[in-house]
Amino acid sequence: MELSVFDKSGKETSKKVSLSSEIFEIAPNDHAIYLDVKQYLAHQRQGTHKAKERNEIAGSTRKLKKQKGTGGARAGAITSPVFVGGGRIFGPRPRSYAFKLNKKVKQLARQSAIAYKVLDKNITVLEDLSFDKPQTKSYLNLLNAFSIANKKTLLVVGDFSENVLLSSRNIPKAKVVVASDLNTYDVLNAEVLLLSESAVSKLEQLFN
Repeated sequence: MELSVFDKSGKETSKKVSLSSEIFEIAPNDHAIYLDVKQYLAHQRQGTHKAKERNEIAGSTRKLKKQKGTGGARAGAITSPVFVGGGRIFGPRPRSYAFKLNKKVKQLARQSAIAYKVLDKNITVLEDLSFDKPQTKSYLNLLNAFSIANKKTLLVVGDFSENVLLSSRNIPKAKVVVASDLNTYDVLNAEVLLLSESAVSKLEQLFN
């Protein structure tokens, strides 16, 4: 599959980029996507939730009433979970939600997410970007050139560029990532996927 390469003013150049069908046009695997997105979201959770159980409640351990003869249930202490202010039975404890996922499954998920963008024709290839200084207006002009300023966009670059990253940081729906840090969730979350020329070759190296 061949795609035209655009410059940052939105004009089509004479260059073409050939996308490998074995990498960018595979049959998407929905289950691999599900697992990878699930892992990504699980890793975002802090897992610092905590509720006190009965042995952690600050309260008297005095027996409230005699064991028998009251006509009611037995009660041992005010910290019992059946009373207001008592401990919680099997309350949440700090834990990690992380789980392992095989590298090949993660790679398949990323390829599948990109394949969906190719199928939906929501992918654009740009010349490698470079800004003289960090400036939000410069990046906004790029998005306006393609009429996608109001859409969620993900720009994938081949190599880290601090000026490009800082220029996009204040735009709510725009995100810039390096090809090696690309994840399935970001690809699916974006309405339009922008790839720099160097990012295409980097992705082909990673997926091969």
